[in-house]
Amino acid sequence: MGYCAESQLSMRIVCDATLAFIKRCNVLSAIIKMADFREQRPCNKFCFKLGKTAAECYEMLKTVFGEQATGRSQTFQWFSQFKAGRTSIDDDERSGRPVSSSTPEMIQRVHQIIREDRRRTIDEVSMLVGIIHGTCYKILTEDLKKRRASSKFVPRLLSVYQKQQLLDVCLELKENAAKDPSS
Repeated sequence: MGYCAESQLSMRIVCDATLAFIKRCNVLSAIIKMADFREQRPCNKFCFKLGKTAAECYEMLKTVFGEQATGRSQTFQWFSQFKAGRTSIDDDERSGRPVSSSTPEMIQRVHQIIREDRRRTIDEVSMLVGIIHGTCYKILTEDLKKRRASSKFVPRLLSVYQKQQLLDVCLELKENAAKDPSS
């Protein structure tokens, strides 16, 4: 048996012993919380470096992560990429539209358009900015805290100044009612 074969055998023994230790110590529940698929990729790479097969790695992932383990085809796909020479466990860059159009710049552009003309429809705003209707609606309602009122976008919440004015008017009405109960 050569040095490389002995090294691989000892690494397999260490890996199997580690799995047995994890099971014994009930650390499994803590590890399952790390079930994000991106966090399982280092495990795939580790098993690949140990010389495990993709099937063995998949079984180990199922043992450790349970229901949250990556799928069999995904495990095999990562193994084939590692065999092809891939070293990174990060996602590849993708072309096309970004995942989210709700960037601070986009929110600012939508806010500026609404400030210019509060009577614009969501479709008009989304066309001017170049985003889809749903994203524009989300920016207006969640990020800018606006809603439609009599065909205008208005703030959902009152400003501090508006609250103070409302309080002053209410106190004045209360005083007037106390002075002249007949009115």
